[in-house]
Amino acid sequence: MSQLPLSESETPLDAAPAASGLPAGWLRIDALDIEAQGVARRDDGKVIFVEGALPGELVSASTHRKKNNWEQATLTALHTTSSQRVTPGCPHFGLHAGACGGCKMQHLHVGAQVAIKQRVLEDNLWHLAKVKAEIVLRPIEGPAWGYRWRARLSVRHVAKKGTVLVGFHERKSRYVADMGECHVLPPHVSAMLPRLRELIGGMAARDTCPQIELACGDHTTALVLRHLEPLSDGDLQQLRDFATRHAEHGLQWWLQPKGPDTVHLLDPVPEGRQLSYALPEFDVVMPFKPTDFTQVNPHINRVLVGRALRLLDVQRQERVIDWFCGLGNFTLPLATQAGEVLGIEGSDTLVTRATDNALRNRAASPKQHWAPTRFVARNLFEMTPAMLVADGAADKWLVDPPREGAFALAKALADLHQQSLGVAEPGTEVALDGWTPPRRIVYVSCNPATLARDAGLLVHQAGYRCTAAGAVNMFPHTAHVESVAVFERAD
Repeated sequence: MSQLPLSESETPLDAAPAASGLPAGWLRIDALDIEAQGVARRDDGKVIFVEGALPGELVSASTHRKKNNWEQATLTALHTTSSQRVTPGCPHFGLHAGACGGCKMQHLHVGAQVAIKQRVLEDNLWHLAKVKAEIVLRPIEGPAWGYRWRARLSVRHVAKKGTVLVGFHERKSRYVADMGECHVLPPHVSAMLPRLRELIGGMAARDTCPQIELACGDHTTALVLRHLEPLSDGDLQQLRDFATRHAEHGLQWWLQPKGPDTVHLLDPVPEGRQLSYALPEFDVVMPFKPTDFTQVNPHINRVLVGRALRLLDVQRQERVIDWFCGLGNFTLPLATQAGEVLGIEGSDTLVTRATDNALRNRAASPKQHWAPTRFVARNLFEMTPAMLVADGAADKWLVDPPREGAFALAKALADLHQQSLGVAEPGTEVALDGWTPPRRIVYVSCNPATLARDAGLLVHQAGYRCTAAGAVNMFPHTAHVESVAVFERAD
């Protein structure tokens, strides 16, 4: 049994009722919620969420928040240990004061993490939308460590301690964790953390540089330094010297004096050293800027793109729309298989970047099949049936929205289906002009709750079946749940 100290703000749980069969104050953990909290239930029905506890364990805990029907507590002692409990891979993970808040599940075997995320996906689909996938897809998994090629690292000069902190925030705190390493970052970036602390500590601008954003490509490591005041020549030279010392990793500095549109390279880079990642299965290379949206985990992204396209099963004569297309992560691979592709994105900047990427890849691989492809900007959170019809019919859709989901898109599709059934609200009819709904939709989600909401619309109001769904472990050791779901026309 391991004993964990109570913090000053915590109080021991009340003694368990005798009917529980447990010693006073003990709890039996029955489940794990998506925030990686153990879930216990007292005999009176009150639910206790216990940070640090795992299913099957008997624990003692201390309460730090009370409500009428539930309490939130922190593990203080383990009396029996789950077979799925493992030693965390990072010394900064845990429940101790100053622990890093970047990960929540390092104490749980990675296979069990995936199983929990799959269950969360299925529970959200059923409890929020009464949708059950006909087939549960095998989860997509990849490396558990060194996977995080994108990150925002906070920077804080702590004058009282005479040091600079660079890393993620502490657990449940606005303070920056005192980190010397981070095992979810690429190994060379983890090793760089102490040197980054020394670098910023030696700069005149150490008090006005609040953030370093990391973006890794296949051959390049970009660091975007946010600075609130102009940097001196001496500080700029220190950044250059740092990049030279890490030239084997293709390190390049970008500067951000104000908003995201001010991000620029400190110095020009040689041709061929631009940020990019490859999708070898489709002979596609995707250049990007460090503040563009790209997937955090490149290993999982390659597998996810391949699976999504196999699930969509696009044929050479088919027209496909890629909604929320971004840089063209799915659009360009689709263009190697389809008859025509339309990529739709809310950001004009990303539409320009995707168009450039398409032209670049066509020029690099002229013998490969490339379907006619174009990109347009739309406010996808204000989609209407009329806008949907105006973009034309497509045989298949790929939908990859942000955390907010694709409610307006699903709602517009549902409204058109209701119109086809003759039950649309009077005055809302749209001239279809031969428009037909897609036969198949592959929906890539980063939020199971909004996926469930949109799935409910597609299944109960838009005429689709959910034929398959599965989890994607894009962020090992965190509570983040990615997934992919397939919808087929019910008729």
